[in-house]
Amino acid sequence: MRKLSGYTGFVVGVVAVVMSVYHVYVRLTWYAPDQQAQLFITLGFSLVLAFLLFPRASGATPDRIPWTDLGLAALSLACVGYMFRYYDYVVNRFPTAHPLATSDKVVGVLAILLVLEATRRTIGASLPIVGVCFLVYGLSGPWLPGVLRHRGLSLEIAIDQTYFTTEGVFGVPLGVAGSYVILFIIFGAFLEKSGAGQFFMNFANAIAGGARGGPGKVAVVSSSLFGTISGSAVANVMVDGWLTIPMMKKTGFKPEAAAAIEAVASTGGQIMPPVMGAAAFVMAEFLGMSYTKIMIAAAIPAIFYYGALFAAIHFNAMRSGLRGIPRHELPLLGAIIVRQGHLFLPVIVIMILLIMGFTATYAAIVCAAVVIAVSWVRFATGLRFRSCLAALREGAEQTVPVAMACASAGIVIGIVLQTGLALRFTSFLIALAAGHLILALLITMIAGIILGMGMPTTPAYIMQAALLIPAIIKLGVTPLAAHMFAFYFSCLSAVTPPVALAVYAAASIGGASLWGAGLQAVKFAAAGFIVPFFFVYSPALLFQGTWTEVLSVLVTGTIGVISLAAGLEGQFLRPATWLERGLFVAAAFLLIDPGFTTDVIGLVLLALGLGLQKLRPAAVVAAAVGPAPREAVEP
Repeated sequence: MRKLSGYTGFVVGVVAVVMSVYHVYVRLTWYAPDQQAQLFITLGFSLVLAFLLFPRASGATPDRIPWTDLGLAALSLACVGYMFRYYDYVVNRFPTAHPLATSDKVVGVLAILLVLEATRRTIGASLPIVGVCFLVYGLSGPWLPGVLRHRGLSLEIAIDQTYFTTEGVFGVPLGVAGSYVILFIIFGAFLEKSGAGQFFMNFANAIAGGARGGPGKVAVVSSSLFGTISGSAVANVMVDGWLTIPMMKKTGFKPEAAAAIEAVASTGGQIMPPVMGAAAFVMAEFLGMSYTKIMIAAAIPAIFYYGALFAAIHFNAMRSGLRGIPRHELPLLGAIIVRQGHLFLPVIVIMILLIMGFTATYAAIVCAAVVIAVSWVRFATGLRFRSCLAALREGAEQTVPVAMACASAGIVIGIVLQTGLALRFTSFLIALAAGHLILALLITMIAGIILGMGMPTTPAYIMQAALLIPAIIKLGVTPLAAHMFAFYFSCLSAVTPPVALAVYAAASIGGASLWGAGLQAVKFAAAGFIVPFFFVYSPALLFQGTWTEVLSVLVTGTIGVISLAAGLEGQFLRPATWLERGLFVAAAFLLIDPGFTTDVIGLVLLALGLGLQKLRPAAVVAAAVGPAPREAVEP
């Protein structure tokens, strides 16, 4: 992103602040433009800021805007302005029945190219390439083989579907970015300006830093809290990792383990209520349900994810003989609560509002105001006018990549709908899986991870929603479980080699081997790879059942993920033999899988493994598992 200053920086800052203020205003007034006009405005702001803030070459941070980018920003305004100039015609015409004028076609082509280029600048080339491939697919249908063949779209229909309807660029994903995502990003920006990020880190240090493997546990607590601000795995790593990874290495964690812990903890921020990643808001729109229901459904899987990670860190530290941070180096919990505890209030308020049934947009706006109010509990930390403007500016700037990803994903969805690819792909997937749900789930898992390797979580999830989710729903999975399944694996791609962006970021901070950190991250995130399969077969894990069923799966599942961490780390009461590890892993699968019979068998296997550890002398265990790792140190 460009580092602009002077008059240019001021003008761009004004545009960003106006974008944020406008999106807050339209949620507070009865006199807002209709939904279609709002989508046009969201795209206009996002395109202009994309060309003003993001240079043509990735990684460059020039301090000036070239004339070519000013021209592209002006062309973006012209393409969006055209939609307002002929607003009645655009909104009231019947797509494909009323032929496009020559000027419509020119504007449509230019707008599509601008969207793809802006997306390339903000999030990379993967999604624009996918968009171009789908456009080519739509135009070349009659010449394609097998299941891919269709009657083909003319250039006019492709342009019409992509830019002049509500099933392309101006579809559900862009609407979510302009209605929900920007408001929560603004809320997070205000929270960060209030000093909440440092408070979360201090709080995590105070409650977990002195425990065995304390710095690793601090990363878990702080990253889950920081997810409320960021919602991005890589952003979480870059903010938390500079502190937590060196702390972990200082107390004896291997560089690969330290990087993996931070990457896995940060990735969980997208699946951790109350404020999850942008894809969760898209999911709510696709399912036609409130975000509150999505948040509640995600609670138990998130508990399992972080519970397994917390246990894995503890067992890893036990096996390596690590300790926590010395007490004299830790902040005092009481002092932190007295000095900064008020910064917890916005997070508590947003959770209460969502659970009470208020809309997500209302909750985000109210809690942004709450942040401003509570920041003045201490005069020194009160948010001044300049800080509020900075938060509004950052909120808009951070929204641009999400909005452009959603707009480009809309191009793909438009082509999929117009060509009927979703129906054919559903039939193909069911045939490929031979009607077996487990095979269809495995294919969806692999596709989600691969898609997530090349693009952010939101467009990766949207692709699956268009192509893969209908197939597993047709095989009997409830819509909520099907969408949550795809969402999880779109998130977990951030820690899955060979392209694991969160791991790469953490490894660069910790000086760790990429492959070593990646493989360790997969082990730490094991519960995240397993639990989605179980909530597909048992919706009680998504709070879809009686309270008795929900509490039962919560208790047994929590025991199960702890057992899983013990089996994978080779440590419980003491270092485990291969037989004991096998018993712990088998017990974990049975306990996570809801059901009385599986729970009883799982508890018996777990008890057997613990009994073997308890009864066998420590010397025998040491001989069976080998010497302790050489890296283990006592601080």
